[in-house]
Amino acid sequence: MPAPDTPMHPSLFRRLTAMLYDSLLIVALVFVVNGAVLGIMANIGVAEDHTLRPWQAQILTLACIVIFFTLFWIKSGQTLGMQAWRIKLVDFHGNTPSVALAMLRCAGALLSAACFGLGFLWCLVDPNKRYWHDYLSHTELILLPKKDKKTSGDDEA
Repeated sequence: MPAPDTPMHPSLFRRLTAMLYDSLLIVALVFVVNGAVLGIMANIGVAEDHTLRPWQAQILTLACIVIFFTLFWIKSGQTLGMQAWRIKLVDFHGNTPSVALAMLRCAGALLSAACFGLGFLWCLVDPNKRYWHDYLSHTELILLPKKDKKTSGDDEA
C-alpha cells in the first residue's frame, strides 16, 4: 500500500479512455480550424481550387493538438477528458506544468507515439507508472481522489 502522501497513478485503461475523449474534441477542433483557414484562403484568393495542401493541413492539425493540450495543461493540469476520468498532469514537484514543460511533453508524446506507441506502453513496466515523455518533460499523471458527495442543502427544518 502506498504512503498517504504518495500520489496514485491512473491505470492505462483510464489514461486511454481520457485520450479517447480528448481525441473526439481534437477532431472537431481540427475540422473547424481547417475549414476556417480554407475559407479565409479562398476569400483572399490564395486557394482557388478550394483545397488545403497536405502539408498545410498537417501543420494546422499539429498546431491544434499542441495548442489544445498546452492551454489545458497550463491552466488546470487537465484536459476535458482528464477531468472526466480524474487525471491531472503535474510536474515532479506537484505543480501545474509551465508552458515550456507542456510543449516539451507534447513533443515527447509525439516521439513516444512514433516508436510504435512504446513510449506510452512504458507505464506498464515502469515502477513510477510514467511514460517516456513524462521523464523528458519532468511531468507525470496522477489520479485525483473521488469527491465526496455533499448534501444538496435540502435538509428539512
